[in-house]
Amino acid sequence: MSDTDWQAHFRKVWDRAVTAWQAGRRTPGSMFDAADTAFLAGLGCSTQELFDFVDDSLRYDGDPDFATTLAVTAIRRDYFLNVMGGKPSGRTATMGSLPLKSAEVDGISWLPRLIVKARLKLRGEMPADLMYGCAGDRPFLRRMNLTLPKFLELVRDAGSDDRRIVNAVKQAAGLS
Repeated sequence: MSDTDWQAHFRKVWDRAVTAWQAGRRTPGSMFDAADTAFLAGLGCSTQELFDFVDDSLRYDGDPDFATTLAVTAIRRDYFLNVMGGKPSGRTATMGSLPLKSAEVDGISWLPRLIVKARLKLRGEMPADLMYGCAGDRPFLRRMNLTLPKFLELVRDAGSDDRRIVNAVKQAAGLS
């Protein structure tokens, strides 16, 4: 499926999900049918992940918006198809494996947790109770002069080099 084809189809799934949410169907199981679930899986996106973006968008006045959701999904899709060969890892992280929200690096709290969340997002290993781009991540990244897609790209490009990520965040935030 070409970039424009999958993106147009993704928009239709998003729109149906918004309509479902507005009609009171506010669980992944009630929001997406089998065809949508299969389509999303082909992108490396779970129904839980798209549900979380739709739910937050509608509860937080359009934050995140569709364009942000699409950009994050495009990065994950590229990673899923080109790095993971279109095959899920079969692993799911536990909430207990994440750094605490209060964990710091170079005096910046939240960043260690967000780095781990971004890596989990890239690999499709997010636990159902965790969202990359949650209502804590978005304000943090705004304070750092970054966006959800830009941070995900940074983590993707840095690989396992945490120092590269920390330095780039500090530079974007004007802290270095």
